[in-house]
Amino acid sequence: MKRIYILHGWTYSLEKWKPIIELLNKNGVEVVMLRVPGLTVPHDKVWQLDDYVEWVKGKLEEEELPIVLLGHSNGGRISIAFAAKYPKKIKKLILIDSAGIYHNEFRIKLKRFVFEKLAKIGKGFSDSETLRNMLYKFARVSDYQKADSILRKTMLNLIRTDISNLFPKISAPTTIIWGEKDDTTPLVDGKLMHEQIKGSKLFVICNTKHSPHFTNIEEVGEIILNELEIRN
Repeated sequence: MKRIYILHGWTYSLEKWKPIIELLNKNGVEVVMLRVPGLTVPHDKVWQLDDYVEWVKGKLEEEELPIVLLGHSNGGRISIAFAAKYPKKIKKLILIDSAGIYHNEFRIKLKRFVFEKLAKIGKGFSDSETLRNMLYKFARVSDYQKADSILRKTMLNLIRTDISNLFPKISAPTTIIWGEKDDTTPLVDGKLMHEQIKGSKLFVICNTKHSPHFTNIEEVGEIILNELEIRN
């Protein structure tokens, strides 16, 4: 049985992953979900991207290497950084709507404004709380809204980190899967990764947003199985 390790994105529940995991299991793929500190498991300090990379390294110390690593969104960011730093530990890299490219667009600027400014508004003021919640929603940072102070600082550290300089350093065979209408990490990001990661493949899932593995389970599952040579 083939094994795939998964780094999930900004989520507090893994419930939505069950269908795609079940599909992979039924087709002979063992899935190991790496529960990211601060999200699906608690942690008590502010982390930088490299802290997550070293955490992954630690989780794999007793595993058979190299591995197949799949990362979604922020999990993709961590996966890219890990694959660039420890290329011999990665047999294949699969990225789904990965984060990691620093943008200067309006919404991203607003998101940073929300992160850095509105979080400082005193919670004792109901009007400020309402304003904060409205702007969180507009900037699409509900994950940040739910986070505790330690995780908020960690999220800030990561969103400020551009890893596009790491793309050319990826040597593992890389499969990139992207939702055509992703408005969180836009398709242009996936195309840039495809251009700069040598030998990578890009699969665009039509009429889909940021999590095609939740909404287009069969299509994404088929791509993963083919790329793992389960169906070939």
